Amino acid sequence: MSHERLLSELDLLVSEARNPKSMDIDLLETGEILRVMNDEDRLVPLAVEKVIPQITLAVDEIVRAFRQGGRLIYSGAGTSARLGVLDASECPPTFSVPDDMVIGLIAGGPRALLKAVEGAEDDAGEGAQNLRDIGLTPKDVVVGIAVSGRTPYVLGALDYAKSIGATTVGLSCNPDSALATIADIAISPVVGPEVVTGSTRLKSGTAQKLVLNMLTTASMIRIGKTYENLMVDLAISNQKLHARAIRMIVQATGCAADVAEQALDDSGRNVKLAILMVVTGLPAGLAETALEKADGFLRKAIADAGRDLAHRAV
Repeated sequence: MSHERLLSELDLLVSEARNPKSMDIDLLETGEILRVMNDEDRLVPLAVEKVIPQITLAVDEIVRAFRQGGRLIYSGAGTSARLGVLDASECPPTFSVPDDMVIGLIAGGPRALLKAVEGAEDDAGEGAQNLRDIGLTPKDVVVGIAVSGRTPYVLGALDYAKSIGATTVGLSCNPDSALATIADIAISPVVGPEVVTGSTRLKSGTAQKLVLNMLTTASMIRIGKTYENLMVDLAISNQKLHARAIRMIVQATGCAADVAEQALDDSGRNVKLAILMVVTGLPAGLAETALEKADGFLRKAIADAGRDLAHRAV
């Protein structure tokens, strides 16, 4: 792409405009700089609020994908990709899902997580190839993340995803971008110009993080990975999480801590199963069967077990 064309494209991007509220930021004292930044950051959740209808559509597609064995795949470059990789990497420990259920891809490969790889984002072919490498299928959902909405790596990925019938979502911070145009679902929170012109790791990055939080968290809730607001499917991998697991059982059931700890041991360190055992009095094997019949939804398993016990009493 010629410099002239690229310059003309950048001129049209909201995220590349100069912010009139920070024109003299280089003259301000530290506290004043921080206040300007904080004032601008307050605009971010309001921008995200406006695109909740589009986020809703994306979550529903992700839930559909998960229920039929599909995956959620993030594709991005630079900061956008790092946020996607971060979100993906947190899903297995938080919700005990397989490592390949939510995947984060970054232009330039894993080394680009720590250091920028020159020119990687300009390679549309790599975006497509990275999806081929993980065996993309029509069951999957691909979320392209690019603040500008014009990153070739991301556009290449979405073009390929669409060509095989996968659902595509475009997350950018510029309305009517190329990414928004080609995606099945366009999520475009417009946060306005950055405090430091073009530094889209600021407001734009924050907006992306908020949206990614919503995509995975809401999807996991919809497939039964929480009970009330407790993350009862967490993987217990250290002492802090072991203590948190016991605390969750106490919070969910009202039992004593020693009862919760015993139930956790009896359940094989499965918080969801331990709660069901404490609430219903079922032994581990029967509780596990009840949970399986409820497709992993703890509320349903408790309700079903309660009805079964009432029926037997009659």
